[in-house]
Amino acid sequence: MEYDKNNIFAKILRKEIPCEVVYGDDQVLFFYDINPQAKVHILGIPKKKVVDFRDFILRLDQSSVQYFFTKIIDVINGLGLDQKGYRLIINNGRDANQEVPHFHIHILAGENLKGIR
Repeated sequence: MEYDKNNIFAKILRKEIPCEVVYGDDQVLFFYDINPQAKVHILGIPKKKVVDFRDFILRLDQSSVQYFFTKIIDVINGLGLDQKGYRLIINNGRDANQEVPHFHIHILAGENLKGIR
């Protein structure tokens, strides 16, 4: 699958669509989901043109992959989500209901997540 430069996350990265930023730097962006599935629902995206998890792992260098996952931990710890627990979700492909063709991770927390997918 080819990267669609007009997907919603690409537009957010170009600041064409606003978002409520949790953390951002030159490599990653974390922001609150506008349609939260839990009390805390944060999306994390790399600032690279990668379609899905496979694309992210195979196309980016090891330091970029490690940096992204380290920043996930930093965001979780910075918001105190590590105290009671959280869920990380990566949807990969159509059958997994990946809605945006830009690799991203969901961080869900802030309540008991039983029954929340």
